Amino acid sequence: MTTVRVPAGWPATEEQARAVQDELRERVVHDEPGPPPATGRVTGVDVAYDDERDVVAAAAVVLDAASLDVVAEATAVGRISFPYVPGLLAFREIPTVLAALDALPCPPGLVVCDGYGLAHPRRFGLASHLGVLTGLPTIGVAKNPFTFAHAEPGRPRGSSSPLLDGAEEVGRALRTQDGVKPVFVSVGHRVALDTACAHVLRLTPRYRLPETTRRADALCRRALRETVSG
Repeated sequence: MTTVRVPAGWPATEEQARAVQDELRERVVHDEPGPPPATGRVTGVDVAYDDERDVVAAAAVVLDAASLDVVAEATAVGRISFPYVPGLLAFREIPTVLAALDALPCPPGLVVCDGYGLAHPRRFGLASHLGVLTGLPTIGVAKNPFTFAHAEPGRPRGSSSPLLDGAEEVGRALRTQDGVKPVFVSVGHRVALDTACAHVLRLTPRYRLPETTRRADALCRRALRETVSG
């Protein structure tokens, strides 16, 4: 497990954080298709917090994209690096997530974030932020649609509907299991939306959430428990 310090010069105010978003947003790449599904590796990242103790734990779990077998995993813990502000959650998570990714013994391939990419009020959620900082292809898979509108997808697995901000499609509501509540997919960096949705369907053979998210969630919660109890 890696221990993380808050980086020097890390934004301390909402104004500073939004200025960083504005700068980095210009570097997002939207015109690459991304790695084909079921090829190479795919990595899930997630975080868990203990706000009372000011501790955050991050996990990165690498899967073989074809078999979904675990290839590698790593965790990192540190101090929460930014207060809770809707739309700026990446600033609470990025330092420990980067440390977990850096601790992996192999390249992560496509990174799947439990959160948003383009489907963000400022069009720069965690998946986009992480992609720009690392250069890796990234997508966001969220459990709710944030503030965006969508029609209910059809009941069969694989059905989808646009996630809309007015007339702009910022992602898709995607049904990953028959009749189960959809997840909300958006591109982060260097991946097209069709490719992102195809990856998510490959990563959800049995459950609503991707295996990447399920495994990273369990691992970061365990790392947090061990840190707090220790």
